[in-house]
Amino acid sequence: MTATHTDVFRVGGELPVRRIGLGTMQLTGPGHWSRPADPEEAKALLRRAVELGVNHIDTADAYGPHTAENLIRKALHPYADDLVIATKGGMTRHGPNQWAPLGRPEYLRQCVGMSLRRLQLEQIPLYYLHRVDPQVPLADQLGVLADMRDEGKIRFIGVSKVTLTQFKQAREITPIAAVQNRFNPYEGEISVLNECTTSGTAFVPYSPLRQGRVLKSGWPAPQALAYLLDLSPVTLPIPGTASIAHLEENLSTSSSLGTGSCT
Repeated sequence: MTATHTDVFRVGGELPVRRIGLGTMQLTGPGHWSRPADPEEAKALLRRAVELGVNHIDTADAYGPHTAENLIRKALHPYADDLVIATKGGMTRHGPNQWAPLGRPEYLRQCVGMSLRRLQLEQIPLYYLHRVDPQVPLADQLGVLADMRDEGKIRFIGVSKVTLTQFKQAREITPIAAVQNRFNPYEGEISVLNECTTSGTAFVPYSPLRQGRVLKSGWPAPQALAYLLDLSPVTLPIPGTASIAHLEENLSTSSSLGTGSCT
């Protein structure tokens, strides 16, 4: 099998996205806090990604916080009809490199409402529970998101950084269109990917280049991304970068390494 970044997967069976998207956590300041050094360059990168055919952009209210969502709106609104913006909620920020889950239903409802406002959307195409809060029943966390899906504010629900058990529990509560877990040629829980493959659920590897460490170990970016594309037809890597040159390199993926195992 030969996979390319222009191959298409339908999230939730409905939303067609090209299989390499763009993660936006790098479009923030040090420690993923506040604004990037050059906001205009960040906006130019977002526009260049869309020019190159990216139609799956991943973000979160916690990136900045709020920085990445605001940049996406400023750079790309009004949005192309085929653009799928995925965002997340349920994580609080108290400073650089500080992250804490908060899954209370009233907070998640607020998160969705504010992301809608910042992104200037009437409906969020794909909304993730950013982290499972161990202090709140999972049914309560996903239940409020399901309510907001029924209200038309969310189209599809995803979960992020979950174990296989949590993924199975989530699917018993509500349909799950996507799982976003850390995964690259050197790390990742293959059982979750296998379950996504079996169920036809989008599997979105974050940190697919291991924050550059994959490149330092001898994998060119296109080769590492092609490896992930070939692991399963449901994989949708979202490499993040603040460099337009790196963006263009990531999207040059045109061939694969074939199938293999991941450790």
